[in-house]
Amino acid sequence: MHVEHRESALEPELDGAVEFRTPGVVAAGALLAVAVVLTALNLRPAITGVGPMLAEMRQDLGTSGVWAGVLTTLPTLCFAGAGLAAPLLARRAGIGAAIAIALSTLAAGLVLRVLDGPAVVLGGTLVATAGIALINVLIPVVIKDSFPARIGVMTGVYTAALQGGGALGSAVTPQLGDAFGGWRPALGSWAVVAVVALLAWILAARGTGRAPRHADAAAGGRSLLRNRLAWIVTVFFGLQAFYAYAAMGWFPQVLMDAGVSRDDAGLLFGLVSLIAVPISLFVAPMAARQRGQGPWIAALGVVGFAGTAGLLFAPAWSPLLWSLLIGLGMSVFSLALTVIALRARTGADTARLSGMAQGFGYLFAALGPFLFGLLHDLAGGWTVPLAMLLGLLVVQVVFGVLAGRRRFV
Repeated sequence: MHVEHRESALEPELDGAVEFRTPGVVAAGALLAVAVVLTALNLRPAITGVGPMLAEMRQDLGTSGVWAGVLTTLPTLCFAGAGLAAPLLARRAGIGAAIAIALSTLAAGLVLRVLDGPAVVLGGTLVATAGIALINVLIPVVIKDSFPARIGVMTGVYTAALQGGGALGSAVTPQLGDAFGGWRPALGSWAVVAVVALLAWILAARGTGRAPRHADAAAGGRSLLRNRLAWIVTVFFGLQAFYAYAAMGWFPQVLMDAGVSRDDAGLLFGLVSLIAVPISLFVAPMAARQRGQGPWIAALGVVGFAGTAGLLFAPAWSPLLWSLLIGLGMSVFSLALTVIALRARTGADTARLSGMAQGFGYLFAALGPFLFGLLHDLAGGWTVPLAMLLGLLVVQVVFGVLAGRRRFV
């Protein structure tokens, strides 16, 4: 008998207000927040750590460019497939157990992929990114249920930790390779961080009986596939992810073709990733406190449009400025996650909306790097693919404004 389930959108706020008055619950909530941050730190190094080590991996394994392309495309496709499966796992096991399973899967995949040859590397990457995909979908549910009065703050902290982890993955992995003697221990060592997050999650689940095992998010319910607002949120999430993955895959090369050195292009694109961290910490909480998030989404879209236009029409004039503007525009990712939590009334609906938006959204985003590169080859330059992204940003702003309106699925 689940009499503790919430029946209205107002009860979470009242519940959140009460829990912060109890010292034991405050401590449990702080432990859960730490577990969320440690979990977020694990969601990108498994992917971003591969890039700096890819040449060494290919030389050691004797693999082709096709293998490298499959390796770098697998994560996005896995985000789509496993993301759609996350709500089912949550219903069967509960949120806390599902995230523990996902972290265990991530750690196992990180170890597996450094044990043998090319096929094992691909298989281990598939396993690791399946764990990441499950967590991608489930953490917004934890934030919705456990921090109902702090959705913007916790989403910002979570997103900043996620993006910071991605930057650490690309920056620290080569250093780990130098210290431990190669790409295998360098990539495998990130499993330690996953185990630490798993232990923190287990402690958080013991410290509080609320969100990690919340029954509301594990309950069955209606499908959102015929819900208009759910599709608006999904399209918005997919458009911003499409842009981000195309940018991550190709913008360093665009800068190098404009005369920027390889090292400087890497630093500039590192700046694109890092600038999203403070934006996530400050903009997401401010936007969440507003009645609608549309103006914030539109503003970041316009800034990203300006940076992309600069890269198209005058790439050599100020690569630093264009990189700053593009980084600001890509930080709309934190608002995309915020919108998922705010457009659902319950943890169950948040799980379904998160799974739908991230599942279908990442499936669409997987086309980004491929289509950008294809248009470059067909057109013989960067004008056409960059123009495509400008058009995409206009559509993203439209759907983002619609997704940011205060309504519920």
